[in-house]
Parts: sequence; C-alpha cells; structure tokens
Amino acid sequence: MTARADTVSSLWSRGYAVLPEPQAAELREGDLRFGPDWSIERGPGVAPDDGAVAALADELQSRFGLAPAGSTGTRIQLEIRAGSVTPGAALDPDKASIAEQAYRLETGDSIIRLTANAEQGLFYGVETLVQLLASRPGGLYVPLGNIVDWPDLHLRHMYWDDAHHLERMPELKRAIRQAAFYKINGFALKAEGHFQFPSAPALVEPYALSPAEYQELTDYALRYHVQLAPYLDAPAHIAFILKHPEYAPYRSFPDSNYELCATNPEAVKFISGMFQDLVNANRGGHFIYLSTDEPYYLGMAQNAACDEKSAARKLGSVGRLLSEFVRQVAQPLHDQGRTVIFWGEFPLVVSDIASLPPYLVNGEVYGPQFDPVFHQHGMRQMIYTSTQGEERFFPDYYMLPAARRLHPGGGGTGRIADGYQKISFDPARKRTEIIGAVVAGWADSGLHPETFWLGYTTITAAGWRPGSRSAEESAAAFYRLFYGDGATGMHRIYQLMAEQAQFWTDSWEQGPSLRKPLFGYSDGIYNPRKPVKDPTLPLPAWPDQPEGARAWLADNARRLELASGSLADNDELLALLEENVRSARFNRYNLEVYLSIARLYRQNLEMLLGIGRMCSILDAARKTAAGKSRDALESMDQALDIADTIRRARNTAFRDAVATWYESWLPRVAEANGRRFLHELDDVKDHVPDRTVDMTYLVDRELRLSFGKWVSAVRDARNRLAAANHLPEERRAFDWHDLETGR
Repeated sequence: MTARADTVSSLWSRGYAVLPEPQAAELREGDLRFGPDWSIERGPGVAPDDGAVAALADELQSRFGLAPAGSTGTRIQLEIRAGSVTPGAALDPDKASIAEQAYRLETGDSIIRLTANAEQGLFYGVETLVQLLASRPGGLYVPLGNIVDWPDLHLRHMYWDDAHHLERMPELKRAIRQAAFYKINGFALKAEGHFQFPSAPALVEPYALSPAEYQELTDYALRYHVQLAPYLDAPAHIAFILKHPEYAPYRSFPDSNYELCATNPEAVKFISGMFQDLVNANRGGHFIYLSTDEPYYLGMAQNAACDEKSAARKLGSVGRLLSEFVRQVAQPLHDQGRTVIFWGEFPLVVSDIASLPPYLVNGEVYGPQFDPVFHQHGMRQMIYTSTQGEERFFPDYYMLPAARRLHPGGGGTGRIADGYQKISFDPARKRTEIIGAVVAGWADSGLHPETFWLGYTTITAAGWRPGSRSAEESAAAFYRLFYGDGATGMHRIYQLMAEQAQFWTDSWEQGPSLRKPLFGYSDGIYNPRKPVKDPTLPLPAWPDQPEGARAWLADNARRLELASGSLADNDELLALLEENVRSARFNRYNLEVYLSIARLYRQNLEMLLGIGRMCSILDAARKTAAGKSRDALESMDQALDIADTIRRARNTAFRDAVATWYESWLPRVAEANGRRFLHELDDVKDHVPDRTVDMTYLVDRELRLSFGKWVSAVRDARNRLAAANHLPEERRAFDWHDLETGR
C-alpha cells in the first residue's frame, strides 16, 4: 500500500484521541453520551470468558470508575463472526493475520456495536472504544459514526531490555498490558542473567525470573494477544555468559568475553541449551529472537581453542560461517514451531544470503542491495527502529538547539518523527516482503524504561497505519491517553526532559579512564587495547596557582552561562511535573520517575554553578588574605560550605532516584537468594550500568571526579592561612564518595 501524507485526523479534529489512528472513520454529526450506566451484550462467537469482554469491564472500571449495570444504559454489543469485516489495503502479504485483527465499531444514538472476525480483532476494537471515551461537561462521550480498522503489518513488536535490571513481576505485567492497549502484539524480552537458566546456573543473577514466573508472564501476555518473545544474543554480545570462568572455554578469543566461538561444538550446544530453556518456559509462544547483532570478530579467531578462520575459508566466506552457526541454533527452534527472528547483517554479504535457512525472519531491512535478495530467497523481513540508543537519562524525542550546546553536535528531528518515518516510508516497503515492525528501547545507558513509552507507542503506531499523522499529533494523542485529561503541559515536559538530558551530557568533557581498555570495536581488534574515556570536568587550579580560580571562571564562562539558563528550565520542568503528579489521572508513577530524573539534572546544574561560586569566593579571598586574614578565612569557609551543599544535593537526588526506581525494579545487588553477581566489564561494549554493581552508575561520573581531592586542597590552604594567623583550623571531614551524608 502507499503510505499516506501527514494530515490532521478526523477523530483528532473532533477532540478524540486514538493511538494508533484507525484506518477508516466515517463520522456523523453529534456524539453519544456514554453511561454512566452501561451493559455488555455478548453476541455470536463471544464466550463469557473472552479476553475482550474482561478487558472492556476492567478498563472502564480502572479508567473511569464505571461498572456494568445489568441491561441498562449504553448497550455495547459484541460479536465475532468470520468474514464479517473486510480489511482494506495492507502492505503485509499475510492477509489471514490481517483479517484476524480487523474490527468494525459502529456508534448509534444509544448503542455501540463491535464486530470482528476473530478474538484478536474484537480485543482491538475494545481498546479503540476505551480510548475514544472523552471526558466533557456532562459525562463521557464517543463520536457517532463507523470505524473499520485493520493493521498494515500484522506484527508490531517492542523490545524490552532487562539486561541490566529487572522489573518486579507486577511491573512487567503492567508493561505488557500497556503495550496491548496501544495494539502492540509482541514483547521481546531480553533478560540475560535475569532468567534462571537450568542449563547455565552459574550466570544466573541474584534476582532472576524462574521458569515458572516466565511462563506466568507468557500466559498473562497471551490473555491480551501479546506474544512474549524470548530474546538472546549469539554469538556476540554475551559477556554476561563468557565472563564466568565456567564458560570462558567457549570464547572465540581467550582474552575477550564478547563473542562465542561459532565452530566449537560444545559452545554451540551450550547456547542452544539456553535457547531451549527459554522455549520451555514460554509455552504458547510463537517467536524467539536469535540476536546475531554485531558479531564483529566472527571468522577472525585462530588459536588453540577456536579456529574460525579456517572454517570460514573452507565454507567460502565469514558470512557463510555465520549462516552455519545460525542454522545449527535455529533449526531445533524452527522444528518446534517457532518463528526465529534474527539480524541478517554484518558479516553477511549479498552472496551469503542463499546459505541462510529461508524460514528465518530478518528483523531489519538493509537497503536495495540486500532486501530484494532476501525476498528472492523466500525470507520475510521486519522494519527495525528504536526509541532510544546511547542517550543518558531520557531519549532524544526533541533536540537541544545548537545555540544552547557547549560542544558542537546535535541536530536532527528527534526519535518520534524519525522512527515513524522509517516504518511508514522506508523504501524496503516496495522491494521485499514486510510483515512487521520492531521498536527497541535499549538499556545500555541505564535509562528507566518508563522513559520509552512515548516512542514505543507513537512509532509502532506506524505499523498499524503508516504515515497517517504528524509526530506532533501522535505525541499529543499519547499524552491524553497515557496521562488522562487532567494532564497539562506534557509537550513542554517532554521537550524539557529531552533537552535537559542532552545538556547533562554536553556540560562535561571526556577524559582518560582507569577502567578496562577495550578489546576491539566495529572497526576491528585493537592492538594494544584501546583505553576508554570517562566524563570529567576541569577543576580549578587554585590553590596550586594563585590565579587558578579566576582562570577557571574565564575558561568556563560559557559552561556557567548555559548551566544558568538550563537551571531556569529545570525550575519550569519541576513545577510542571509536580503539578501533573497531582492532576494526571493515569500513570503517575511515570511522572514520579521523571521527577527523580529532573532532580538528577538539577544536581548537575547546581554543582556546576556551585563550583563557579566557590571560585568567585576563593578569588576574592585571595585578594583579601594579606590584610584581612579573618575575612579571607570566612570566605574560604563559605566556599567549603558550598562544597558540602553540592555533596548533600547529589546524595539526596541519588537516593531519591534509587527509592523511586526500586518501586518498579528489583535491587541491583552483589548477592541475594543464594546467588552472586560476577562484576566483570564487557571487553567490547562500554555499557553504563555495567560500570557498577548497584545504582551508583547514576552518579558514577561525579564519584570518579577528583572533586574531593580539590576540596581537601582548599581546606588545607585555608588551614595554612589560619595557622599563620593563629586562628582556628577547619577539621570537618569531606568524603566525596560518601553517599549517605545529608539524608
């Protein structure tokens, strides 16, 4: 089908929010006042325990406080009848799956009729009806008219990254239920060591889902027509496995925990066993992700434990070596009825595609050279994009203007517009067989997944109806549905959250790190290893240099100017968040998470400006020290007080964030439940949460900064001046690494 140009949807222009936007809506003049009494009439094909019936009752109760009342009030008639709804044009060639998700919603003067071809379509019709209910003076209303709706792509998956943390079970269920509300029907869960692999007990982390809990989660998802899809990397991205001494023999290179030896039969058997563990705990599931993401060094190893180079030469290419590995792992999964989704990327070249099993689904599209060849080989594909990548604290939904950046960079249109455009208009739509879309939220930078929902919902909406609305309208529809009618200023909140996150990163520099150097990256193996970098701040040279404080102020004038402006924005952000925590009808915890992040932004701004104030005070103290030593000491004490304030503010923001995030997360700890977490950094990927065992990665850059050493030097200079003038010394301890002070 041809993707549509941006328009203002007819429903939105009438004041109704639906996400994703329905395919066809014929609206009449007027609206139906819904309730407060209402009833469900089950027609042909609708069982008493049908999930759509339960969802309708649950959501009207939870969102609006409305319970069904016998046969009175607004009547909602539900019916499932094969062939009753004829879908229109759709890109996806799987027309049977498209028809199963289609529905018709008819609103009359006193009755609402929902008709579908199958249970899934009826469920989606219910979700649209619930979304349509708009609060206005006098009650709830829905528009009069008819909606006929179906998806463009029958698979609309989101990727949930629990590699570095794990939600509590109720929170995982809430996330799945929330995804279903927006017609997302695949929940790809990357758990890594947060699943209790029976075949690999050594890698299981202190808090991990048991197979029984995983099955419980699978069954819960199926109730809402969501497929919980296990996600496991291989042969690369598996430091969480290969860091363990028990599994180190499976490495392709002895000194790198990043990649598995694809030619080691025991290694292949081992990783296949882990996939089988996931399948065994996922009965009823149809999908599994064999993530062949970034196997940078495949075919390069030639050592006593792994000779991939010779195997690749014998097979004819490194890509064929990857194909053979994928075949060995995927075939048993396929034989059990699983649709195996993988990434058909590097080191595959076009001539390698024919060596892949054609039953695989490629989770991404790769351009005009590759996509037609995948199609000719009989392989179906999905369009991949992401709501987050390497950003800290908040996704780049909106971009910080270049004029407000300390360093060059930035630009772009933001992730919502980019992702929606990708799914709606990617040229691959015309040159290969597209059956779905995948929207990822990566946790490599340690973000809270509550920050991903705007992207998850608005971008996957293009998999239902592509190109139908602007990013601004999609976001506005999300704000109303996600937070309810009581929310105000949400666009500004998201703009400020994104811009403040970018300034948090931009306001520091990059400097040498003492952490483990990298074995390699996408451009090859480093010899010697390449040092990583850590964020850092230039600290004043005072008291070592008499003019050090003044020089720091001059060198950092632009940094301080931008921080001052950002602090004013932070005032606005905190006020908006506090207001909406009180007024929003739904998802207030989401806003509490945002509050905790906004306070971390503020801690950084206050620290920068605090150092600036310290420098101003110390420079003034230097000028008065010769003749007015007591005044100089008072000024230096004032500077030390500011340092204490900086530490207390950091500790308060950090501990508030931990307390808030742990409401939905299980603790990140070294030991619990009889299991220990082995802390060993990835030899290739410098993921932020990997740097610490606990939540201190949120303030890791502050802890690595030698601010405490500088404050001690200021105190020592102060005490030398005091001793020279027979005045009392300052004995207060200043432990920069103390995270308890101030609580």
